[in-house]
Parts: sequence; structure tokens; C-alpha cells
Amino acid sequence: MPVILPGMARFFSFLGRCGIALAVAAFALPCFAWGAQGHRLVARLGDAELTPEARREVNRLLAGEPDPTLVGIANWADALRESDPELSKRSSRWHFVNLAEDGCQYEAARDCRNGDCVVEAIRKQAAILADRSQPLIARRNALKFVVHFVGDVHQPQHAGYAHDRGGNDTQVNDAGEGTNLHALWDRRLLQRQHLDDDAYFDRLQAMSLAVPLARDPLPPDAAAWAEASCRIVLQPGVYPARPKLDEAYFISWTPVAEAQLRRAGTRLAQLLNAALAS
Repeated sequence: MPVILPGMARFFSFLGRCGIALAVAAFALPCFAWGAQGHRLVARLGDAELTPEARREVNRLLAGEPDPTLVGIANWADALRESDPELSKRSSRWHFVNLAEDGCQYEAARDCRNGDCVVEAIRKQAAILADRSQPLIARRNALKFVVHFVGDVHQPQHAGYAHDRGGNDTQVNDAGEGTNLHALWDRRLLQRQHLDDDAYFDRLQAMSLAVPLARDPLPPDAAAWAEASCRIVLQPGVYPARPKLDEAYFISWTPVAEAQLRRAGTRLAQLLNAALAS
């Protein structure tokens, strides 16, 4: 019997969590987006801005779910890796789009072959959600996908470079601990604030984004959201000059990540309010 060393055991454990996704899209796919807390916050911010009509339809669609709320389904699309590997495989490319090599200008034929990217996934799933003739399960899953993907498209690395798989292959060091740029933006920028969901929700909800959001195209446009996220990746300093990060990096970029979460919440509400209007 072969001997499995501790390091190998950790490696195989990692593959168990992310191997399916990486095998499907090895050149670009991140394993996570925003982390669980970030997705919960986007869902909670969006829920706070639902119209009564949209809320009634959300409640109807989610009736019978273990946690029948937007927060409760926010991480469903990531959890598919364990709960439904086949659907996870089919939807693995829907979490991201790579635009940075092309100046952050989205072209569907080039950037989203066969509709397999976050922009077209949002558009397609929103259309299913809005179609009252679709089966209940199709609309319920569409709602789950939309809530998650609107969060994904606002994480800048989910619209970044293909050459380093959205920052996954760019190694950085935070306080002596190795990680990568994608994971840093997914989770560590938020985790360093040491806030629970309630405190972080209050902090984000207090942010004023009325002016930039007032210029958003209507109906909601996922391509514009992806292009704006990509432009953050191109800003000087997002890719640090040295792998070892100092406190200045977090002072500079944590507010940007938080603003993206705040925008995602309001835009999620705009999309759901439009899709679920009778």
C-alpha cells in the first residue's frame, strides 16, 4: 500500500474540494469568490432593497428550502461541487470572465464562447427567472445562480487576467502566510476586518453609492459590471510590486472591495426587482 505523507493528504483534500472545477477550467477558474461571507453580504444587501412584489415571488420560489432566504442560497452555486458534481461541472465556467488582456472590453464571441462566462450566465439565468412559464425548479435554480453570480462578477479578479487565472497563480505573502492574489481578494481583505455578518452589513449599508449607481444602465447590464470590475484589476498597485504585502495594501484596497460588495447588493436588487415584476 502506498504511503500518503501529510502534505500529500492536504493536497488530495484540496483536490476533493476544487479538483472538479480546476479540471474543467484549469486556465482560469478560481475555486471561490468573495468567500462565503462576501456572498452572504451581497445577498443581504440585495434583500434589503427588494420591492414588495419581488419579495413575494422570492418567498414563493424558495418555499421549502432549508433556509428560504437570499442569504440562505447565496453560496449554493459553490456548494454544487459536493451536492451536484454534474451541475457544478456544467456551470464551472459561469463564475468568471477574463477581460484584462483585452483592455476590459467585453466581446461575447471572443470572451464567452458558447455562453460560458459570468456575463452570459447572469443574462440567461435572469431570463429564466423572469419567465413565469418555466418550471418552478428551473426558476428556483435560476434565482440561486443569479444571487451568486452577481456577487462573482463584482469580485475584480473574476473579470481579470487569463494568464494567471484571475490572480490564482500570483503568489503573495500576508503576515508571513503564503496565499495568492485571488484568495486575498476573495476572503482576506474582508477577514482582516474581524466583523461578523451583522456588523459588516451595517458598515456596507451605510456606504453611499447613489451617484455612481445612478449612472448604471437599465435594465441591469452584466457586461458593464464585468468591465468595471476588470478596470479595478488594471489599477496600479492591485498587483503588488513585491509578494510580501504591507499594511498600506490593505488600507488602499479593502475600501475598494467593500464598495464592490455594496454595488453588488444594490445591483442584485435592481436585477431581481426587474425580473420578478409581474
